[in-house]
Amino acid sequence: MNNTPNSNRIVISLYGKRNAGKSSLLNALTGQEVSIVSPTKGTTTDPVKKAMELNPIGPVLFIDTAGIDDEGDLGNLRIKKSLETARRTNIALYVMDGEDIDEDSFGNMELIFKKYNIPYILVINKMDIISKDQIDVLGKKFPEAILVSSTTNENIDLLKSRLIEKIEDTEEDLPIVGDLVPYGGKVILVVPIDKQAPKGRLILPQVQVIRDCLDNGIKAYVVRDTELESALEDLNDVDLVITDSQIFKEVEKKVPKDILLTSFSILFARHKGNLMELASGVKAVEALEDGANILIAENCTHNTSHEDIGRIKIPTLLEKKTGKKFKFVFRTGYNFSEDLSKYSLVIHCGGCMVNRKEIESRIQICKENGVPMTNYGILLAYLNGILDRCIEIFR
Repeated sequence: MNNTPNSNRIVISLYGKRNAGKSSLLNALTGQEVSIVSPTKGTTTDPVKKAMELNPIGPVLFIDTAGIDDEGDLGNLRIKKSLETARRTNIALYVMDGEDIDEDSFGNMELIFKKYNIPYILVINKMDIISKDQIDVLGKKFPEAILVSSTTNENIDLLKSRLIEKIEDTEEDLPIVGDLVPYGGKVILVVPIDKQAPKGRLILPQVQVIRDCLDNGIKAYVVRDTELESALEDLNDVDLVITDSQIFKEVEKKVPKDILLTSFSILFARHKGNLMELASGVKAVEALEDGANILIAENCTHNTSHEDIGRIKIPTLLEKKTGKKFKFVFRTGYNFSEDLSKYSLVIHCGGCMVNRKEIESRIQICKENGVPMTNYGILLAYLNGILDRCIEIFR
């Protein structure tokens, strides 16, 4: 459980005004002192994360956010950071103080939940310090709400049960390759070992694809690009070759036309978001003007080198293929601005470090701003003239 990446966990975020009891509720739900609890308003400043196992669901990630009524310039920044978590939230808990019923604040958050299609539970906290008459009034006014006490743990188990029901009703993530290749099928994974490859380890997309093959009874053969040709000679009836996008051109030449080909990044374009939307977005390359602003978004932070795919290889290849010069802006982690009006194209990484909800939200933000979005693998396949071949397996 502890080794499950956060990108593969159900994300449950807690929202509400300052001092509504979000942090104490998180501690009650997890049975641990995860967040600092204080009667002072604004104790929680940055989102606090807690990964845990929620039976019978499995691994989840709780996020405790700062109060949505924070004040001042710094408070506004905290609110913005809290609301950005909505992009990757699968289920929301809106926590309301039983002694401070603010329907306007709740209504504003409902609009955000609707925008990002987030199912939510209204939780009214501190029922241990309000009267029975107040409890009856609140129960009638908010019939769907769960009244709890994070101090005495009253109705915490009821809240957990409701939470589990909500999670079970949400859409499950697609498998990565499990629905593309039959049980017992053969897949060759082409993994180049270069300066960007972590010594002694595989990168996360490769590990997740291997695990998905194991889960679905698919035989996975992992080779370097230098051994690909001999591997193809050794094996019969190969169903699919999956390669690192950076060596698309070399691998495509070696793989016979009757064997399907794609990349890790293209697989994740479907697994994490909307493959056809991202494939459509790449067509904007044809209309890019000289000097256009292009946003390159990565979710992981790492040291760059002369072989970096997002910061070096893609910009170089894009300018070489189009014969134009562009202004590239780079964003990492969850730093994804909702004001994208100045960009002509957004190029996103595969998204292995975030959940499907975050990538879907980013696609939606781009659509609202009228900015096409694609991803690394799709763009590299397009620039190498092999995009149709590389998405054939998904048709």
